[in-house]
Amino acid sequence: MNRMKPATLLLRTPFLVVTLAAALTCPLVEAQNLRGDEALSKILLPGEGWQLVAEGYKFTDAACSDPEGNFCFADVAAGDSILRVEASGKVSPLVSGTPRISGLKFGPDGRIYACTQSPKKQVVAFEIPSGRMSVLADDVQPNDLVVSRSGDVYFTETGKGQVTWIDRKGGVHVGAKGITAPNGIGLSPDHGMLAVSEYTASNVWVFRIRADGSLDAGERYMELRTPAGSPRSEGDGMTVDADGRYYVTSALGIQMFDSTGRLSGVIERPQPKGTVSAAFAGPGMSYLYACSSDRIYRRKLQVKGTPPAVVRKP
Repeated sequence: MNRMKPATLLLRTPFLVVTLAAALTCPLVEAQNLRGDEALSKILLPGEGWQLVAEGYKFTDAACSDPEGNFCFADVAAGDSILRVEASGKVSPLVSGTPRISGLKFGPDGRIYACTQSPKKQVVAFEIPSGRMSVLADDVQPNDLVVSRSGDVYFTETGKGQVTWIDRKGGVHVGAKGITAPNGIGLSPDHGMLAVSEYTASNVWVFRIRADGSLDAGERYMELRTPAGSPRSEGDGMTVDADGRYYVTSALGIQMFDSTGRLSGVIERPQPKGTVSAAFAGPGMSYLYACSSDRIYRRKLQVKGTPPAVVRKP
């Protein structure tokens, strides 16, 4: 007996088109999860957009916060200094006479750690305020980095497809391999997990950090949206808020994921130019700062970041 295939019935809402079969078996998921626990409507403040902080640079990158919540960054193309945006909005050098820098983070020892691009590709650390530089890893290809509370340093080597780990004793190891063009990197609030974004693909990997600082249990945990017809997300810099949401800069904007890896939405770029890194900083750590080509922007959110913890020596 011939059986007729049932026609597909489409349910239409302003945000969603699903088949009846899917509706019977799966909960509805809207484009930006407007009714979900981690919706963008619960992150963004009504009427608050991007505010210009500073301009006139060549290529801003290396977004991070200092322990007091001041925003820090570098001009990769111009080189020669690490810059800090004070609470007053004034921009001044934190460290002068530096190499060209593509990644910055403060460590628990109070030093600021950096990925340098020129004249040498290295991972280094600067003492504050003297600016004295120590080389931690040479003959590497670093892009971006993070520093855990335990003093372990993890950095992406995009061309090698790997994350490299500098342990708390100074040893340099391959932390994880097999990642397509790893670029951005971030730590969960408890520093128990490490996330890594892919630039020429669309995955965000997450690894467990073991007690000794090594990485294991790596999985493709988040999926970045890509421009139509392209496999490249251009997943770049990453920051994490105090509740474990991940914010990844990309070709489409800043993509926000909840702590379970679910995409909650895409925050528009502050201008139609590349936005390559972001960090929480400013009063109350409640501003999301973005390095966008020749400018620095910020916007106030309903959530907060966490400043880097510094262990003060007696």
